[in-house]
Amino acid sequence: MRIAPAFFASLALLAAAGEAIAAPLPPAARAEVNALLNRLQASGCEFNRNGSWYTGAEAKAHLLKKLDYLEGKDMVQTPEQFIERGASDSSMSGKPYLVRCAGSKAPVESAQWLKAELQTVRAMRAASSPR
Repeated sequence: MRIAPAFFASLALLAAAGEAIAAPLPPAARAEVNALLNRLQASGCEFNRNGSWYTGAEAKAHLLKKLDYLEGKDMVQTPEQFIERGASDSSMSGKPYLVRCAGSKAPVESAQWLKAELQTVRAMRAASSPR
């Protein structure tokens, strides 16, 4: 039995279509994530992952690596997805990340802190946009 070359071409197209194509965050979402991570870096707060405390700058660097990974897997399209899938807990241990800021009573989970900061970023952008 002879199989037509078109059959193999069709199989190749189907295989290619099934592969995930990595997509970066849309520009507006990327701008919000960048603003969010810049706020974390500049906050003076500490970031806990897997029992160790890190500076905001170290946290930003770590979270950018996780963002790159998520983008490579086409797993993130919004800042909320980034927070949920990359910035809330350790992919190694499953433990939640924590944020501890000077003057606060106790650390808070990073998801809570980042969601509140995202709302601030959005409010500041809305206040500064032309009407």
